[in-house]
Amino acid sequence: MRDRLNLSLPVEMIARINDLADRKRLTRSAFVEAAVDSFLSPDHVDMQEAALTRRLDRLSRQVARLERDQRITAETVALFVRFWLTITPPLPPDDQAAAQAKGRERFEGFVETLGRRVQKSRSFLDEIPEDRTAS
Repeated sequence: MRDRLNLSLPVEMIARINDLADRKRLTRSAFVEAAVDSFLSPDHVDMQEAALTRRLDRLSRQVARLERDQRITAETVALFVRFWLTITPPLPPDDQAAAQAKGRERFEGFVETLGRRVQKSRSFLDEIPEDRTAS
């Protein structure tokens, strides 16, 4: 037995229903009936939950990767600073101007190298094996 139901929908939604029904070669009533049936079925909730779980799992992996990269970056900077402070002797005032010029030259080379690596999507973090950072 079938019963008639009249409803009002936004014009844009009706246009989408018409378009999809035409593409699937269904009547509008059959198309809407299938959509409502899918929405009301108990499997619909399970499918939504599964999709949400997959998205949350993917987000969890992405956050874990960001945390890993942040730890590596912080440790890299800390080791570099410790190394630099340990091996860099104080300079006499007469040598400071030359050292500053050399430092600017080296920094420019560093920035150029960094720019090339970023353009090529190469990352220092990509060179570190995953299994080496497991805690």
